[in-house]
Amino acid sequence: MSQIPCELRLRSERFSETFASMGKRFLTRLPRGYLLSFGILVVGMPMVLAAEETEKLPEGEKIRVGLIGLDTSHAGAFAKIIREAAAGSPVSRLQVVAAFPGGSPDIPSSADRVEGYTQELKASGVEMVGSVEALLPKVDAVILHSLDGRTHLRQAAPVLASGKRLFIDKPLAADLADAIAIAELGAKTKTPWFTSSSLRFTPTIYRYRERADRKILGASAWSPCALEPHHVDLSWYGIHGVEALYTAMGTGCEQVTRTKSEGTDVVVGNWEGGRIGVFRGIRNGTAGYGLTVFGADFIENDAKYEGYEPLVRRVAEFFAGGVPPVSPEESVEIMAFIQAAQKSSDGGGTPVLVKDVMAESKAIAAERLKGIGN
Repeated sequence: MSQIPCELRLRSERFSETFASMGKRFLTRLPRGYLLSFGILVVGMPMVLAAEETEKLPEGEKIRVGLIGLDTSHAGAFAKIIREAAAGSPVSRLQVVAAFPGGSPDIPSSADRVEGYTQELKASGVEMVGSVEALLPKVDAVILHSLDGRTHLRQAAPVLASGKRLFIDKPLAADLADAIAIAELGAKTKTPWFTSSSLRFTPTIYRYRERADRKILGASAWSPCALEPHHVDLSWYGIHGVEALYTAMGTGCEQVTRTKSEGTDVVVGNWEGGRIGVFRGIRNGTAGYGLTVFGADFIENDAKYEGYEPLVRRVAEFFAGGVPPVSPEESVEIMAFIQAAQKSSDGGGTPVLVKDVMAESKAIAAERLKGIGN
């Protein structure tokens, strides 16, 4: 089998053509001009990365996939979906060939799982390697599954430097500063990447992105929200519900206020134009996933979680040369929402401006990038 080139980028002179063809399909799904103000004025990342489209890889050839982090059930679940994909489907082009087990000894739910998932993947024929650097020559694209968001910047850096396409499983990072650093590395290397919770691409949730003509006035999402002391609170598990909220609302949140109790979080986001989005995090009582959307001429509350398959399909299409289905700007803003919620509760429930946590975290990100040789 011939090796697939990692990246066949469009040349700069083709950007205008690509941008125009993607406009209605991607950029118009974001609130009025917000990509420009957020991507350039606030984050400082070039808008080109979000809009850049790459040429398709040769049809029919396998795409060799490497995994980073075998300390989560997602690693085994994604690999199983890939192995059992129907012939001719986008997912059937993927082949998991190698993995770096990783793991974090100070997080029990990571350390206790690595060996089991490592043996499971080895039994299916996946080669184990001792580092991210050892993984890269063996693969065409990478899925970063590591449970611990603190490891994501360090593990993503060599992948982005190699130019190999990267999917980062939730959370993007343990805090906003690392998220910004990852996005800046992606922009610097011009390597396409994306991150997402599996909830985003559940059909009953993602329909709000596919129907940009429906005017959404507000939304309320909920999910389990277990906490982990090494992570900004909502990044650990509440990210699922926050991602569902953003899938409906889009970018443009300006202010966040969080009320926190032992068993519950209620986070209110004020979006530009007077729209309001609410996330409820559940730690006590019956937990589940859901989304209610309030439109100009509708109210819908039938969203439900439908498994990993829709996300894995998006990953497969992206690895085959497709446009990242979630922009870096949106993923960073989601982390800014989460960071602002943390700052709000730490301050006794005071409202926090998203632009303020962005500015604070951008300075921290610059220092962290120095630490990885950027």
